[in-house]
Amino acid sequence: MMKKIFIIIFSAFLLGACEEELNLAPISEAGSNGFYNNADDFEQAVNGIYATFGVQNNVDYASQYVVLGESRSDNLYTPGDAGVRDWNAINNFQNTLATLGTIRNVWNVTFNGIMRANTVLDQLKAKPAAVGDAALKSRFEAEARFLRAYFYFDLVKWFGKVPIFETFVTPTEALAIPRSPADEVYNLIISDLNFAIDNLPQSYGGIDKGRATSLAAKGILARVYMTRSGPKLHPDGPCLGSNEYDQALSLLNDIISSGKFSMVDDYAAIFEYDNEGNSEIVWDFQFITGGVGAGGYFPTEYYDEGWARVNLPFPGGNPGDGSKRISDNLLNSYESGDLRMEPTFQLDYEAENGDMVDAQFYDKFMDVDKAGGDRFDWSINYPVLRYTDVLMLKAECILQGASGSQGDVDDIVNAVRDRAGLGPVSNVTLDMLLEERRKEFAGENLRWDDLVRTGKVIDVMNAWIAEEDSSGKINQVINEFIIYPIPQDQMDVKEGLYEQNPGYL
Repeated sequence: MMKKIFIIIFSAFLLGACEEELNLAPISEAGSNGFYNNADDFEQAVNGIYATFGVQNNVDYASQYVVLGESRSDNLYTPGDAGVRDWNAINNFQNTLATLGTIRNVWNVTFNGIMRANTVLDQLKAKPAAVGDAALKSRFEAEARFLRAYFYFDLVKWFGKVPIFETFVTPTEALAIPRSPADEVYNLIISDLNFAIDNLPQSYGGIDKGRATSLAAKGILARVYMTRSGPKLHPDGPCLGSNEYDQALSLLNDIISSGKFSMVDDYAAIFEYDNEGNSEIVWDFQFITGGVGAGGYFPTEYYDEGWARVNLPFPGGNPGDGSKRISDNLLNSYESGDLRMEPTFQLDYEAENGDMVDAQFYDKFMDVDKAGGDRFDWSINYPVLRYTDVLMLKAECILQGASGSQGDVDDIVNAVRDRAGLGPVSNVTLDMLLEERRKEFAGENLRWDDLVRTGKVIDVMNAWIAEEDSSGKINQVINEFIIYPIPQDQMDVKEGLYEQNPGYL
């Protein structure tokens, strides 16, 4: 699907406001200008919502997960030599993050995606007969609502309270809409995802493969319920202590019983460029290469600049003063013979002068033979939800009190370990499950969310800092740091509209 989406040239109305306007308010121009006249117009507009995941401002949407998630977790140790990179400040839990370009860009890009979705939804209401086919109209609405829910779920995890926009709004109108509590944001998310579940197909074929499906919506909704159910460590954070593990489990079981997915026997094959859309993938962001502006950037977030100079036909990567180094704690957690290590990590390389360089970075999504025209042009898809994740989330629900047995949990974990070439374990606890998830999804940017959702984040991160931080640059993690600050430019646009999240300057 997005193989098609990303090569479409979108009309100006889909590209939203210019960056200067986005720095003032989280909106984009409606600019319909008579565009929505038939089904093709609406399909192009829906494709424009998906295009939010592509490269904008020199990063793609998945890059946000690398910097805001993985760099925040105990999987990466990146305090930085000079500490000038955004991910260094994030890794160091500084309280001055509100002025970072990354924080501003995340807010703007995500709300831009929401406004693209709202523009489509508004036009579907305004021109109900334009699409022609009622089922197709429902699908377009369901896709737009799925994507709006997806963006809002990210926002509530990152910022806690955020303004709710259910229709397109002008910059002036946006300045009258305050932030809403997380539970109200969740109400919109859940409503949108339930509509998507009821109105999207389980799968697509041909050029539509990769669009949001009802099963993808069930998977994201399961994550929503599980996140809401986590301990409420932050008064405005994403966890509400709602105890909805049974609701999540039901959705996960629907995905499992659909028969659409299975675990791939070879772990490395999940991430091969020639094996995209394999049975492991429930939903992903799709990219293509070839210099058409449809490739991805996120693999560039992982590797070192020095490695790129030797191995790639173009520059890029993390500079020496700010490399995203895999933590020793993570590497040491792997058991001898774990088959996931080799396809996940690059641990050294030969420099231009022939010397061996000690390096610790992810190479799970890199194939030098498949590199595109530049660092923004990787064709590998980004897995948002894998079938193994669905299974392990089911195990987590059971351990949190949902229906099921210890045997069910052990069977799931042992299936994952067996593929990794490891022996079985028994009486798996939540802590054991989290460690298995940490190794299974290393580099897939789930670790921070896992720690927050399960209420382990403060204890785990502070213990890791005490063990790993030889630089002394990483601050102690406090409850306030579970979410990020509101970007400073949003605070400045209208005095009193937003209050800054506690713990930040």
